[in-house]
Amino acid sequence: MADEQAGEQEPEPSWRPDPAEAGKTILAAFTRWVEAEHDLELPDYDSLWRWSVENLDDFWRAVWRYFDVQSDPGPDQVLASRDMPGAQWFPGVRLNYVSHVFRDRDPDAVAVVALTEAGGSQEVTWAELEGQVAAAAATLSRLGVGAGERVVGYLPNGAEAVVAFLATASLGAIWSTCGPDYAAGAAANRLAQLEPKVLVAADGYHFAGRGHDRRDEAVELVRLLPTLTDVLHVRHLGLPPPPYPRAVTEWADAAAPAEPGDLGPRPVRRPELVTFDHPLWVLYSSGTTGVPKGIVHGHGGVVLEYAKTLGLHMNLTAADRLFWYTTTNWMMWNFNISALLNGTSVVVYDGSPGHPEAGQLWRLAARHGVTVVGTSPGYLQACERRGVTPEPNPALRQIGATGSPLPAHSFAWVRDQFGPDVPLKSTSGGTDIVAALVTGAPTVPVWPGEISCRALGVAVDAFDPTGRPVRGDVGELVVTKPMPTMPVGLWNDPDGARYRAAYFGVYPGVWRHGDWITITDRGSVVIHGRSDATLNRRGVRLGSADIYQVVEQLPGIAEALVIGVDQPDGGYWMPLFVVLDDDRELDGGLRETINGALRRDASPRHVPDEIFAVPAIPHTRTGKKLEVPVKRIMLGHPLADVLSLGAVDDPGSLDAFIELGQARQQGGGVVA
Repeated sequence: MADEQAGEQEPEPSWRPDPAEAGKTILAAFTRWVEAEHDLELPDYDSLWRWSVENLDDFWRAVWRYFDVQSDPGPDQVLASRDMPGAQWFPGVRLNYVSHVFRDRDPDAVAVVALTEAGGSQEVTWAELEGQVAAAAATLSRLGVGAGERVVGYLPNGAEAVVAFLATASLGAIWSTCGPDYAAGAAANRLAQLEPKVLVAADGYHFAGRGHDRRDEAVELVRLLPTLTDVLHVRHLGLPPPPYPRAVTEWADAAAPAEPGDLGPRPVRRPELVTFDHPLWVLYSSGTTGVPKGIVHGHGGVVLEYAKTLGLHMNLTAADRLFWYTTTNWMMWNFNISALLNGTSVVVYDGSPGHPEAGQLWRLAARHGVTVVGTSPGYLQACERRGVTPEPNPALRQIGATGSPLPAHSFAWVRDQFGPDVPLKSTSGGTDIVAALVTGAPTVPVWPGEISCRALGVAVDAFDPTGRPVRGDVGELVVTKPMPTMPVGLWNDPDGARYRAAYFGVYPGVWRHGDWITITDRGSVVIHGRSDATLNRRGVRLGSADIYQVVEQLPGIAEALVIGVDQPDGGYWMPLFVVLDDDRELDGGLRETINGALRRDASPRHVPDEIFAVPAIPHTRTGKKLEVPVKRIMLGHPLADVLSLGAVDDPGSLDAFIELGQARQQGGGVVA
């Protein structure tokens, strides 16, 4: 398919930047400043990107200076070592993430808007946020939390999670969280690794029309975290603390200013200055097999990367309001709240984006004057299938999407609904680097089905199996030079062996991300799916995303999943599984419609060997389809060896695949 794409005429962009408006962006001003500082001519984004990756020291020093990153002392050196893994950034400097959140803010302006599906709405000003963080930090300090200690959360996406994180980080302590939708055992698989001292636990969360009381799970989680000394209880649903087997403090008391009624302005006590790579938070791999890997990111890397991404790529300022729909389980929570670093106000929401009606996300965004909305490709497609007409929002200027490849028809839907001046920008990165590798920019067009550009300062390339760069064809997504948010390390990996094996085992000294991509002649990027779920049909590599983009826009099909299975006789079996709308059946006509569309819009190689209807597609809790586990189930592996059920959004969705796999292994064939 990549060869066919490369030979086609360049597609028409779904959005082009207005030259006058593009010239007013932070990116344009930064480019002019770099040109003057370094006596350069950088006439377009591509020339700036090339300079940024060919001159890493100059680029990241420029970001540091332009966005006035604060440290004591100031930086003398950018990269003391370029080894991967093991790059050493800004040696000798000391800083803190929280110092950058509260500098030069209007105390009366809104910093956080906290919403719930049940109708709860709370606006927290910068002064109030600072006062609550100061109080929570004092409470944690009183409980013995200091630099390097771990504080963990069992929290929904609310203001309390923001405050708890900032309070923890201000002490130089390390933060990590799971949403309360996780069962206690699944949460403990992640959090127990850290041997935390304090747990901040909510009584429950809102989703799909009701409040979910999770106090019993919270009690069980405490039992599974033997190193805890204290619990801070959040009455998110208004429920009192359960009988925790540890000392309990009510969150309302823990985060209350020292004097009743005094909400500020009251500065956070001077945040603890830490080294550039001092751990800020621990995120986790999906955990579909074995205990999830704890991925550690440092203060300095996050501050520097988000200054670049939020400022240069997203053009966010204090005049903006960002609402990226997420839960606390996903790295996009970290990204969303980090807009505070730019002075941007953020919306946090506990609930479903599609309840009580499918357009709930757009309704909330319009009601609260959101300027930038972020969501998933799945939500955009659901709105399109259901005929959603989003509520008008004059403030909206940009929509972002990430989590899986974004099909071309979603760009057309967004243009139809929001007009030509609101671009839909796809982005892709990962929990591993808590940042974007490929993304959009305010000076670069948007092409349907593509990601506009490679991120500044990120040396993204596409490699063939021998490690040679490829263009216009499918290759492995790699990063050939260090970036500041590559993990400080993996938790409990003292010699770095697991870290090297996870990211540097295929191409030594080069980061392998695990996606198939095509880099086009115009510098845009097409994501074809995970390389560990590669389809290899008649010797040709295919991306699962290319199939989904065709199949999931067909009437009557809600979602699809495809796998490729090598057969003992040397053959290859490529089944397609589809979830149908309530009023459809998988008959001969629909099968031919699917096959015909794939043959026409992808290639004959993309036509599956068989098609099966299933009740649901299994995903990770961050929405990624579980292609590899389904493949292993079809190969006859026991479920216990395939994945952890705690990492699956709907464990019952696996039942149909288990039945199909058993039938196939028993030699009776699989009945469609």
